[in-house]
Amino acid sequence: MRIYRAVAKLFLERSTAKMSDFIKHECGIAMIRLLKPLNYYVEKYGTALYGLNKLHLLMEKQRNRGQDGAGIATVKLNSRPGTKIIHRKRCSSSNSIQTIFEEVYNNFNQLKKEKLKDAEWLKENTPFTGELLLGHLRYGTHGANSVKNVHPFIRKSNWIQRTLVIAGNFNLTNVDELFQELVELGQYPMEQTDTITVLEKIGHFLDDEVQRLHTWHKPDGLDDLQINELIFDNLDVQRLLQRATKRFDGGYTMAGMIGHGDSFVMRDPNGIRPAFYYQDDEVVVVTSERAPIQTAFDVHFSTIKEIQPGHALIVKRNGTVSELPFTEPAERKSCSFERIYFSRGNDRDIYTERKKLGDQLTDTVLEAVDYDLERTVFSFVPNTAESAFFGMVKGIEKRLNDIKAKRIKELGENPSTEALQKILALTPRVEKLVHKDAKLRTFIADDASRGEMVTHGYDVTYGLVSNEEDTLVLLDDSIVRGTTLKESIIRIAARLRPKKIIIVSSAPQIRYPDCYGIDMSKMKDFVAFRALVELLKENTKSHLLDETYQRCKAQLLLPKEEMKNEVQSLYAHFTDEQISQKIAEIVTPVGITPKVEVIYQTIEGLHNACPNHLGDWYFSGNFPTPGGNKVVNKAFINYMEGRDERAY
Repeated sequence: MRIYRAVAKLFLERSTAKMSDFIKHECGIAMIRLLKPLNYYVEKYGTALYGLNKLHLLMEKQRNRGQDGAGIATVKLNSRPGTKIIHRKRCSSSNSIQTIFEEVYNNFNQLKKEKLKDAEWLKENTPFTGELLLGHLRYGTHGANSVKNVHPFIRKSNWIQRTLVIAGNFNLTNVDELFQELVELGQYPMEQTDTITVLEKIGHFLDDEVQRLHTWHKPDGLDDLQINELIFDNLDVQRLLQRATKRFDGGYTMAGMIGHGDSFVMRDPNGIRPAFYYQDDEVVVVTSERAPIQTAFDVHFSTIKEIQPGHALIVKRNGTVSELPFTEPAERKSCSFERIYFSRGNDRDIYTERKKLGDQLTDTVLEAVDYDLERTVFSFVPNTAESAFFGMVKGIEKRLNDIKAKRIKELGENPSTEALQKILALTPRVEKLVHKDAKLRTFIADDASRGEMVTHGYDVTYGLVSNEEDTLVLLDDSIVRGTTLKESIIRIAARLRPKKIIIVSSAPQIRYPDCYGIDMSKMKDFVAFRALVELLKENTKSHLLDETYQRCKAQLLLPKEEMKNEVQSLYAHFTDEQISQKIAEIVTPVGITPKVEVIYQTIEGLHNACPNHLGDWYFSGNFPTPGGNKVVNKAFINYMEGRDERAY
């Protein structure tokens, strides 16, 4: 009997971490408002660049959220007319954060030490020395990957109270509807994208609120400069956001800075996209993840709060901070994919939830290997599956302790030392088997040669699996398309010559498109959907596809508030296990010897592990907003019509 013991720790970059096909997703934001004058930070921290340094750190600690580009913008408060108050830098390269801050810091690198300590001079003479700072990391769900698509976006005006800077982590499902509203208001938008639409929508009502205050105070005999000061103090940001977002449908965290110094971060009514904030007497900071604030400001997690769904954190020019509702909060449906994969696992709650996801798979996995731990090797594909893998191993160890206790009891009152040692020596065989290799680039034109190169994107540790005797269990966080699984992972793992390969997903089957910021939009891309179609064909139920197609087309004629997900009924014809079996067939490469089995997390298990993050529409089809049902029906229509395009 051979028992292998090892628990691998892996510190690779997130971008090389995924077993399944890479998903583009999520963006990240970081906003900082310094509540003290710049010279305060010089005296206490030795630098007038305190805010800039913290912004840099917050963005680095969220770099997992965007590798298509990054941008920053700063606003200088109470500056004299004739000086530039807003500075922006954007970059769309793969090392965009480094590039941006190298260029920004170049403004200070040649200055003498006494100038670097002179906060007033720096603010007057150098860019990016504002008290209000906004950073953004971009993962493009669609559109060209050019610098013009990188946030923040600026709506310029000579009236600083009408100048607006916007950045966010969002996707709206009804951009066409919102665009038409702008047209009806008399605007002529140059682009029909959600970012430009949001910028112009908020900008329109900002103009309107400013004009309302100006009209209100004009009869008092005040001149325009005096009225400006009143507008600075009395602009109702809550009312502005209430009016601007009335018809927003989607998931969003949007951050905004107004030229005179007001700022806000608002979160969608379902809390789909995340937002955390921290406040003390020196600073207000908002990020997309909690742990970066803990790291950057060395504060306890209990001092960091979530912006509540349907609320905006508003910081006025004078430093007053409030969290206020701008719309009616709806049922909380925070994105569960944040917990499974997207957010970094150094947040305490996310780490424990991922371990719980793995633990809940224990019994199913043990049944699949017939409790034969002596002939089973457990491993994972790094990096985000690591926490769930630890949870699964801990669960196996707990069950194994029960088995050991039972066997010891069966030995009687006076067991031999040798018999006890044999039982106690039984441990799970945990090994680091599959490695993400350096990315192989091929310039070969023919498909066969290119496919051979793709296979070697991963490598394995040889000699730890007994040929044709051991079962290999590989845990991943999710399986989306299954392409990499088939073309690379399973094929290379089969070279270890196991008797059987079991792929375990800590997430449920991904069946439906997302329309709230994740790049999962086409039905044909999901291996679970392809498995469904195959099952329908094999069971002479293909006519159901045509019937569903007609119902989906009829749904698009309804107001979106009345639409329902017509695709859900198709999945009801088969059990989860039947679909998993078909997926296993689809992802099994031709010509390999080991049998392949696929095990998925259940939706109930997901909710049990992540009870405060019940947004599960990609698994269940239960979309939290009306626009989601419109998108899934349209995605199905696109599939049936052979249209390779997004449904939103």
